[in-house]
Formats: sequence, structure tokens, C-alpha cells
Amino acid sequence: MVRTLFRKYDGQPHRLVEAVRLGEDEHGLWVGSVPGTRGQRADGSWTTIDHHRVRLFPHGQWWSALFNDDPHATRIYCDITMPAEFGVDTVTTVDLDLDIRLLRDGTVRVMDEDEFVTHQVRYNYPPQVIATARATCSWVAAHITTTEPFTTAYKPYLDLTRTLSS
Repeated sequence: MVRTLFRKYDGQPHRLVEAVRLGEDEHGLWVGSVPGTRGQRADGSWTTIDHHRVRLFPHGQWWSALFNDDPHATRIYCDITMPAEFGVDTVTTVDLDLDIRLLRDGTVRVMDEDEFVTHQVRYNYPPQVIATARATCSWVAAHITTTEPFTTAYKPYLDLTRTLSS
């Protein structure tokens, strides 16, 4: 198991999920969740995951990607984050608000731009964090339908996650 924790820039917990370590490759660390896995939200409440999914934490990158199994309406949900910090059984990253969704119909949506602007003031994001987050968001939005690991690299890990609950 791997404890995956997303924090906000001020250090407050944002999302916590205990996930299964699936493997590591040139793209980064892959973890998975099966239906019934619980996740904790920022307000302390718990939610239950209702589908198979895998998350990639790439090394040294300013994003993390969640790949959802069918029939979830969002195929890929990409969080713009600071580079993940890896422990023995932990991954911690700072969520920088901006998100990119790739829907099943191919639509790409950049989300939470208003929250990003609000948090620049609230958390006093340094100019370099703002610039890197925006540049990363633009890159992901432009490449999420055409570039690995977004196109096929996740599929063997999603297949593996499906076997964990059978």
C-alpha cells in the first residue's frame, strides 16, 4: 500500500487515499484503487471510490494523472501539482488548483482557473510557482490526447487494478 497525500500550498491536507503500488516505469510511480477504496477529503469527510482507477506520480514533473476505468465520464483527470515527494510507502504533493479533464468523448477541459487565481493571493504563490503551474497546465492540455503516458502507458496498470478485485 502507498499513502497518497495531496496538500494545499499552506500544508493543509487536501486529499488522502491509500492505494496499491502497481509498479514503476520510465513515466513514474503507478498506484491503483479498486471500487470500495475510501478517500479522505479536505474537510475530513470520507468518500468511497466506485470504479477502478490508476494514478501516475511522475518524477520531477508538475502534474499527476488519474486514469479512470469505463464507464466513468472522465477518462483522465490531471492535477497540476508541485513535483511529488516519494517516501518508502508514501507520496506527497502540493495541489496547485489547476486541473485538466479529458472526457470520454475527447473533450479537453481546463478547470479551476478561478481557484488558482484566488489561491495565488491566499497562499502567496511565488511568481515561479505561478508561471510553472500555468506552463505545465498548457502543456498537459495540449498533449493529453496525443502523448504518452496519456495515450496507452496506463492501460496495463488499469488492467492490473481490475484483477485486484476479482
